[in-house]
Amino acid sequence: ALEALLADVALLKAPCQVIVADGESTDLSVRVARAHHAEVASSQRGRGTQLRAGAGLAAAPLLCFLHADVRLDARARGEIERLAIQRADGAWAFRLRIDGARIAYRCIEWAANVRSTLLALPYGDQGLVISRRWYDAAGGFADVPLMEDVLIARRLRAMGGIAPLDSSLRVSPRRWERDGVLRRSARNLVLLARLFAGTPPVVLAAAYRPRGDCE
Repeated sequence: ALEALLADVALLKAPCQVIVADGESTDLSVRVARAHHAEVASSQRGRGTQLRAGAGLAAAPLLCFLHADVRLDARARGEIERLAIQRADGAWAFRLRIDGARIAYRCIEWAANVRSTLLALPYGDQGLVISRRWYDAAGGFADVPLMEDVLIARRLRAMGGIAPLDSSLRVSPRRWERDGVLRRSARNLVLLARLFAGTPPVVLAAAYRPRGDCE
């Protein structure tokens, strides 16, 4: 999936610095990244830890954080280019689009987009575009293995919110197909409720990703 995403990113017309945040991978991720002329930020495993390491290498005034299993189509690239040219200041999230034909996926998309728009609480698989000033003011991604997206979204919401973009990111359905739509969705809601109740992200990560499961 990483190679396809990097090919999409290479089509951006705005000058950009491409960074792959690698968390102790044992596959060909680093080789693929370097073959596509991307910088590699190496860190311990964990989404927040990896995203924070990647942002630490970034020098641009606008940051775009993408999970490795999404696709960036022409419309989404156009919105990134527009924000970069405008030197926009703030935070934005793409709409969710799951790469599958099941009706259940349309329901998940609708719920995610409503949550993102009304509550300013997008998940990381929707992608986040944040100006460097806002990112630094929000304290960046927390050095946590899970829920880094919710934690930074709450801080950005307090600063003025996360605006929805018109375009969507196409997301791999692999997790829903592996775990089942209802089971996966229910587990995500339980994890979110436990986070809001004060459960540390490191404890939640153990329930989200059993030993040996890759992110």
